[in-house]
Amino acid sequence: MVVPKGDHMTDQSLPAFRALGEDEIHRGRVIRVVQARFEGPEGERFQRDIVRSPGAVAVVPVLDGADGPDTLLVHQYRPAIDRWLMEIPAGLRDQPGEDPAATAVRELIEETGFSAGGVELLTVFLNAAGMTDQSTHIYLARDLDEVGSAGVGVEEAYLEVRS
Repeated sequence: MVVPKGDHMTDQSLPAFRALGEDEIHRGRVIRVVQARFEGPEGERFQRDIVRSPGAVAVVPVLDGADGPDTLLVHQYRPAIDRWLMEIPAGLRDQPGEDPAATAVRELIEETGFSAGGVELLTVFLNAAGMTDQSTHIYLARDLDEVGSAGVGVEEAYLEVRS
């Protein structure tokens, strides 16, 4: 299988690398790990282990309060690093075909119990381009209304919302 081309800029003056294919090593519920083969500008061949991901979203939820705007944060356990983190709400794009903005709205409700009157895309970035194709869409969420948490998973059962 040939590695699909992503959204990126190309510059004809740069040395040409070529993706030759990849073999799946592991398929999980959301991610895949592949061993990909490439050819360098002078024909040298090399392999890389790559995590294939559907991507992620993160939300900066701004709550308008009497003392001015405040940002909601979540304090939650993250198994990948075996520790608690204080962070903005975030999650994987684990619903096939779901638009990133819809994922952001869903994750905001799941993690904070607030819905947004609207979300605005701030940026998209590559998390760790040396090992994964995962990109994260970051949204600003305004006009928040409390609707009650719809947490999913063990970690979210113990999550705390803070401002």
